[in-house]
Amino acid sequence: MTNKLKNYIIPITATFMDALKLIEFNQMRFVVVVDDEDTVVGVLTDGDIRRSLLSGKRLNDIVVPYRGFLYLDVNDDFATVCNKFRDYQADFLLILKSGKLFNIVTKAQFHLMLLEDIEYSADINYSDFDHGKLEHEVYNKPWGFYKSVLLSSHAQAKVITLFPDSEISLQEHMHREEHWVVIKGVGKVVCSNDLFDIQAGSYIKIPKRMKHKIINTSVKDNLVFSEVQLGEYFGEDDIIRHSDKYGRT
Repeated sequence: MTNKLKNYIIPITATFMDALKLIEFNQMRFVVVVDDEDTVVGVLTDGDIRRSLLSGKRLNDIVVPYRGFLYLDVNDDFATVCNKFRDYQADFLLILKSGKLFNIVTKAQFHLMLLEDIEYSADINYSDFDHGKLEHEVYNKPWGFYKSVLLSSHAQAKVITLFPDSEISLQEHMHREEHWVVIKGVGKVVCSNDLFDIQAGSYIKIPKRMKHKIINTSVKDNLVFSEVQLGEYFGEDDIIRHSDKYGRT
């Protein structure tokens, strides 16, 4: 067990006050309760403590852990992790090995793993993940905003929202191709010298060095589409603008 995991663990003989102090220290809103042999017997969240106090328990009483907690086995695969986060709407999952705490992965840490295209492993030190990347994964633009859902060395994926009567600049890229699928709304797309209508389900492939633009023609509804970029470089400086409604160069 790592020293960082010890910041989540209290013995079954601990009090509610002990649990609150540890929750305040680890800043994760829960603790793991273990017996004399370090076997996990339950978890206790700040909500569990609040409900216990409202029901008449006192801060100096011995904790009453929740024993129906969700957990993964150290040998579980990626699909199992996905299913448990999805099916149970879990905020965190314990990873156990022979009944003892081996690791912890939170929903936010799991999302960061997906965002950075990191292969799942029970051995990853999830507590070292930079949560600031999640806080800044939504980017505002004059035409709307986009949310990054994947960023790796060979691909980037976004969900892009164009506000009514908005458009991206007429642009091209030297180092990446793009693939668009319209999720919601209607509009028009410019590809080279072609102009055509789009709607939910439309697919557009944009090769490298092709001038392109997407326009939301609605005056009241957003246009939402997914964008998958494939290539060797995805920096904002690989945008060559030929014209822009908002005066950008």
